[in-house]
Amino acid sequence: MRILLQFPEGLKKEALKHAERYGREGHEVFLSGSACYGACDLALDEAKAIKADKIVHFGHAPFLRSKLPLEVEYVEYHIDANLEAVKRAVKEIKESKIALGTTVQHIHQLGGMRRIFESLGKRVFTGKGALAYHEGQVLGCDSAAVTQFEEAEAIVIVGDGMFHAMGIMSGKPVYVIHPQSGAVRNIAKEIEKYGKRRKGAIAKALECGRFAILLSTKPGQFHPELAKKMKRGLEGAGKTAEIIVANEFSPNTLANFTEFECYVNTACPRIADDSEAFGKPILNPDMVAEMLQMLRGLRPK
Repeated sequence: MRILLQFPEGLKKEALKHAERYGREGHEVFLSGSACYGACDLALDEAKAIKADKIVHFGHAPFLRSKLPLEVEYVEYHIDANLEAVKRAVKEIKESKIALGTTVQHIHQLGGMRRIFESLGKRVFTGKGALAYHEGQVLGCDSAAVTQFEEAEAIVIVGDGMFHAMGIMSGKPVYVIHPQSGAVRNIAKEIEKYGKRRKGAIAKALECGRFAILLSTKPGQFHPELAKKMKRGLEGAGKTAEIIVANEFSPNTLANFTEFECYVNTACPRIADDSEAFGKPILNPDMVAEMLQMLRGLRPK
């Protein structure tokens, strides 16, 4: 079988040993060298070019629900958290009703984490997001595993870094526990600042007249109907709007489209976090809806 192996950036250092293993099993092996940002970012173009029979995608849980042109096998990459360190961290959290989530790297220990919280008198809630594969799994684009519980007094994410937790707009304390050191941090203030930046981007966009709508061809981010809906809405508000199509968007790829004043992002919602790097406001669809509602309120009656 001809297979294409795909790795996120942090796992490419292990590509050779996996390629050799599949080679010993009799497969014809190719490695994808493209950047990989998540489970939604499958190397379909490379697979088509080499006529691969299968993609083996490392480091993420299954994500795409739609029919794909070839077989895709997701191989999760698990890292054991230091549960004793997690236990020490839990003692620093005063709230008693906790919505608990983690990343795919530690999802195999979610049950053990839950038992730790419960042993210390906490009531624990874990749910399943709309896009996530596992119960309790938090994605950068899907935090519903922990935000769906109104009765929860706080949200706790066990994970390395703040990327996943920063997308949680709940109005509640959000604690991040480092899976190895057990360091615990309430990032509610950082999330509040992030929300203010979103409001600032909307305020800037209100003054813009020319909008570029970003349509990614990545299989998990390709939303042409949404892009067209955004275009109609903006044009209905008297704005100029055009759709730019690309596999990947970066400040460099968009820099020469100098006439556009604002970007509308229909791809990964976390692109909007990088407005500063792009040098222009970036609005997600929900932010566009908020802006259009504000514009309607400004019109003379």
